[in-house]
Amino acid sequence: MSKNEDKMEKIVSLAKRRGFIYQGSEIYGGLAGIYDFGPRGVELLNNIKQAWWNANVYDKENYFGIDSGMFKHPKVWEASGHIGGFSDPLAECKECNARIRVDKELAKVGVTADEKMSEEEINKLFDENRNNISCPKCGKKNFTEAKAFNLLVKSNLGDFTSDGEEPVYLPGEACQGIYLNFKNIVDTMQPKIPFGIAQIGKAFRNEISPRSFLFRTRELEQADTQYFVRPDENKEAYEKIKQDRWDWYKSIGIKEENLRWKQHENLVFYAKDAWDIEYNFPSLGFDELEGIHDRTDYDLTQHMEFSGQDLRYFDQEKNEKYIPWILETSVGLGRLFLAVISDAYHEDEMDGETRVVLKLDPKLAPIKVAVFPLLKNKPELVAKAQEVYKMIKKEIPQTSFDDNGNIGKRYRRQDEIGTPKCVTIDFDTLEDNTVTVRHRDTGEQERVVIDELISILK
Repeated sequence: MSKNEDKMEKIVSLAKRRGFIYQGSEIYGGLAGIYDFGPRGVELLNNIKQAWWNANVYDKENYFGIDSGMFKHPKVWEASGHIGGFSDPLAECKECNARIRVDKELAKVGVTADEKMSEEEINKLFDENRNNISCPKCGKKNFTEAKAFNLLVKSNLGDFTSDGEEPVYLPGEACQGIYLNFKNIVDTMQPKIPFGIAQIGKAFRNEISPRSFLFRTRELEQADTQYFVRPDENKEAYEKIKQDRWDWYKSIGIKEENLRWKQHENLVFYAKDAWDIEYNFPSLGFDELEGIHDRTDYDLTQHMEFSGQDLRYFDQEKNEKYIPWILETSVGLGRLFLAVISDAYHEDEMDGETRVVLKLDPKLAPIKVAVFPLLKNKPELVAKAQEVYKMIKKEIPQTSFDDNGNIGKRYRRQDEIGTPKCVTIDFDTLEDNTVTVRHRDTGEQERVVIDELISILK
């Protein structure tokens, strides 16, 4: 097993052991590509979301947040191209009936199968490389032809006859809600162009082969921004957005050496430019984390055509109407969660033994402060520790109380959770009103007067 594969296994184990991530429907044997966020996982995820929202709504001028409904009119997915072109190339092993994604298997042998290729083009590459591709289940090389498999998940919402003539779909991507509400935002908020709309929303994909823990799942959450600019005034804004997104990853503690840019080689017909920020995932290597796309006026043009509504923007400065161009950023929060926890995962030596520690940026840590009584069988220490805990929790809600096990085990447990600081109440506390504050990354400890504790922790 490689070092990177070993690290991924350790992260998956820690995530379960410490209440970050559970397998979906685990008591029934699990459901492929579905995961549940546990008590610490949901706190970390919420902190990631808040950091993203702060950066993309609160810290920017002329950006508006929305939360659109999950279900959308069926024509939305026709207009967006998802019904006709949202598919993966699927082949089936004739020996054991296992299914493979042909483009991913080709990539493993160094052959690029672009998502915009036709079935005929994919099959030509597949036929040329069949001898190099083995079934991951039985090892044979006897496959059917590749066929396009649509990833949209159908629903029977509003279909009381079950005839399926007008299927409603779960969202294939979250961003369509932004385009659908463009006119509403313009009418109610009167923004001056350029302006942005931000959203965090769910998406569902009937993935053929969900894999690599949170990297490729069938239910996901996406954080998207769409920035609306005047036609042909996209280049400078696009470069600024790219730099802004790169800098944000560094601001949440992602190491720059684990990030890189990758430009799309074959653009879809409507795009001017497209770049991915890739992260060096354990067991995967560098792969897409966030996409940043110059989409021209395609999306609003499509929805204007299919809906019959005028989605042009009236520019008072220029006294003209036009369809704005769109600059998009889109990151899957599961992948972002995995990148954050992977980057924070460290093994080092402390007090003569190996420890596991999540060196999370403090603003992302699911627990900010843990409070301990030195001994749990001494009522006077427990009472004082509870008093200090309640005082801190009023100011820092993500504070926990822990009296389970000896003090060393508690420190190690909080290190694995990523808690930046631990506060210990001992017998000296009862005499001089000071506590020990222990710092996660270094293990250093300092005595602090309780009256100054809140300001120091903050």
